Amino acid sequence: MSKLNDVVENVTEKVSNAVGEVKARIGAPSGDSRVRIDGFTEEGENLSPLNESSSVLGGDSSKSHSHGAGAGIPDSSRAGRLTSYHRGDFGKLTGREEDWRFTPLKRLRGLHTAELTGTAPEVAVVAPDGVVVENVARTDARIGSAGIPEDLVAAAAWEAFTEATAVTIPAETVVEGSTTLTMTGAGKDPAAQHIVITAEKFSKAVVVLDHKGSATLSQNVEIVVEDGAELTVVSVQDWDDDAVHASAQYAKIGRDAKFKHVVVSLGGDLVRITPSSRFTATGGDVQMFGLYYADAGQHLEQRLFVDHAVPNCKSRVMYKGALQGRDAHTVWVGDVLIRKEAEGTDTYEVNRNLLLTDGGRADSVPNLEIETGLIEGAGHASATGRFDDEHLFYLMARGIPEDVARRLVVRGFLNEIIQQIKVPALEERLTEAVERELAAVES
Repeated sequence: MSKLNDVVENVTEKVSNAVGEVKARIGAPSGDSRVRIDGFTEEGENLSPLNESSSVLGGDSSKSHSHGAGAGIPDSSRAGRLTSYHRGDFGKLTGREEDWRFTPLKRLRGLHTAELTGTAPEVAVVAPDGVVVENVARTDARIGSAGIPEDLVAAAAWEAFTEATAVTIPAETVVEGSTTLTMTGAGKDPAAQHIVITAEKFSKAVVVLDHKGSATLSQNVEIVVEDGAELTVVSVQDWDDDAVHASAQYAKIGRDAKFKHVVVSLGGDLVRITPSSRFTATGGDVQMFGLYYADAGQHLEQRLFVDHAVPNCKSRVMYKGALQGRDAHTVWVGDVLIRKEAEGTDTYEVNRNLLLTDGGRADSVPNLEIETGLIEGAGHASATGRFDDEHLFYLMARGIPEDVARRLVVRGFLNEIIQQIKVPALEERLTEAVERELAAVES
């Protein structure tokens, strides 16, 4: 028995030491107190002996971005994703690419094959005093300041646009109210559009991109949030039922800057939004929210990317969606990359999907790449399901009819995103739109 006790004590001591090493390693301060976890170095996870001499996540694919020929390798680590301003560098789409495996290419209506010579949606602007809105040529210095296309459709739009709408919030300007750009489509010919939003140092503003009408549109939106600025951008896709819209939205975040990005997709036949946020200096704070409601036959896709490329930045991502009707399809892919240099990162992303009827499909893919173990925290969560019967029972037990109870549950589920917009008129409009969708379920 004494020998058994010795063995137990020995094992217990080893386990205790191992747990202590793990606790010390995660979030450990810099200096000699750092503890190494086997298989996880400061450069990231490297479990295979074949990889000992190679870069852990990027490898040879981690190449610098290029304004000319493409850089990177498709389907490699997110750090090495191919980027180029030229559509020819991406080759022909087959639908087997990681970036396109959920997208029905036949429904893109030529955005990936045709020349984008159609007329872009008309832009109507309502801007408070202090905000500068202008049309600029593609040679303007602000073009290309925030990002580089990462897929063929975005690159095609970059090649095709002739002028851009530029919104500038001057330095140290605090704008009361919101600036709204209403894009109204009036045709189905494939078209390109370019928008640049710049929040200069220590400014504060809200910009709404409101999409309506019918269009076949590939769009690039560049967003620059300079040092100390606070900017909220809300992109609303409230298209007619036949619209096709692909929008790549790139944000560059400066030192101690705060950026909130909200995507709301309700209308359209196929809508594909790919927002990205890239930290360029320490102290940045990013919040990315999304709401989507897919009806029968709709395809609503969201693919986002948060690039923690510098130390001590924070990001939070929350997307919620509801589906109803046969062949309603939603896609959410959340990529978060914590690079080797990004010590002190704090990040978390979550996606929730609610299936209201039979026949719908929600694809949810959270991805987290970590190249350093010296972080504050990182995590992700994803869930797709039907109504919580306990919630319905709780409401119905208090005399609330089942149809009203269901509406209350969905309203509460989605309202968490709507209330992040902080534009009262827009929040009211979106709440009413959700109510109309719910009424359609019951009819």
